[in-house]
Amino acid sequence: MSGEAEPRLVLGSSSPRRAALLSGLGLRFAVRPPDVPETLEPGELPAVAARRLATEKARAVPRDADEVVIAADTIVALGDESLGKPTDAGAAVRMLLALAGREHEVFTGVAVARGDAVRTGVERTMVTFRPLARSECAEYVATGEPLDKAGAYAIQGRGAALVERIDGDYSNVVGLPVRLLLTLLARHGLRYDFAGLRRGLRPADGPPGPGGTP
Repeated sequence: MSGEAEPRLVLGSSSPRRAALLSGLGLRFAVRPPDVPETLEPGELPAVAARRLATEKARAVPRDADEVVIAADTIVALGDESLGKPTDAGAAVRMLLALAGREHEVFTGVAVARGDAVRTGVERTMVTFRPLARSECAEYVATGEPLDKAGAYAIQGRGAALVERIDGDYSNVVGLPVRLLLTLLARHGLRYDFAGLRRGLRPADGPPGPGGTP
């Protein structure tokens, strides 16, 4: 993109993992985390909550007319139970023991706001942990890595040692599904440009696609 047509990207998140994924794509962006409580409504399904919270975050970020805001929310679900960030080390150990030797779901809601429109979507990935002893869980928690992570683990860090297999988008488990993000940007009329020398986006060929909320 060039000139005034080039949008300025804003990441509405304080997550270094999401920032690293965007940087890995060669995208330049500002970081502007919103102040939105990550609380679930009673009986709210994980996929619904992830989309709602991502949308609320995107709408809460102040932006100029030429800025595009990217926001996301990740929820780990074990059966009917949604697992957020652990409140302390003991809660983190309990979460990991609950996940040990079992399959769970990771949902990430993504919202991309441009002008008056917010395009949204949800990605789902299945993750299976290997069997774990309590001592292993405690050792991992003692590193401090899982204490600010949904489900009490970081698959891109030491938490990779917990995982037996995944089925789906790895970047979704990290916290920002790249395929979904690029789809939502395309619906705003922006296409990822592999050869882009500046921000890595340019106007998409043809009109923006449908989807999202106005």
